[in-house]
Amino acid sequence: MVDMLTAKDIQDLLHVDRSTVYRMAEAGNIPAMRVGRQWRFPADQVTQWLNSNATASIAAPAPAAGTLPESPLNKLLPLECVQLMQDTFADLMDIMIVVTDMSGHPVTEVSKPCGPFKAISRLPNALEKCIADWAHFGEILELEPKLIRSHLGLLGTRGLIRVGRELKGMVVIGGIAPENWPPTPEHLAEIAAEFGVTADAFNPYLDEVSYLSGDQLTAVLKMAQQFANILAHIITERRQMVGKLEAIAQIINQ
Repeated sequence: MVDMLTAKDIQDLLHVDRSTVYRMAEAGNIPAMRVGRQWRFPADQVTQWLNSNATASIAAPAPAAGTLPESPLNKLLPLECVQLMQDTFADLMDIMIVVTDMSGHPVTEVSKPCGPFKAISRLPNALEKCIADWAHFGEILELEPKLIRSHLGLLGTRGLIRVGRELKGMVVIGGIAPENWPPTPEHLAEIAAEFGVTADAFNPYLDEVSYLSGDQLTAVLKMAQQFANILAHIITERRQMVGKLEAIAQIINQ
């Protein structure tokens, strides 16, 4: 005979209300079966389900091979979900966005990359200059986002992902045209030389940037920190869920 748990048992294990247990059972999100008009939960299958969910919550989705370096932030965020959110924000605000750790190393793929970034993204060592820009964003002492000029001559900003008293990473926004964009031929030549190419490499891409009004810039600065706050909340909730699932698994396996 298989040991069966009741809805009350599941409610006590997961620390959720009874209606949530029923919704999970009806949706097939937890091993369950109907016995007359009541739900019953096979104890051995529930144990496996708890263990698999704890493992899944701890494991971070692997980045695409050869694209993103490993970072502690990879293990704190559900990267596929974050990437979808980031892509949506980038499309809505018409700006380039990437999530990085505090050293400037990206943990997501760049959303809506601007033209100049696309022009240099395949060049050897070009990403290191962008990472240096992003790392500099993390060194700025001001907590409120502000506009900063990058190696590409464009403007960017960042929101800080703060978990408790620790800074875990940044939401970096870039590709914003300054007032004097496009740059003069002389300035463009200087930018190109810094990346080891000619100005011709940038010319076809100069208009693929974000031209924002004053109100739009204000909204972007506000959104940078709001998005960072959302990610901080996700990290906190994820940590709590992992701790809860690990505790439940230990209790069941005793």
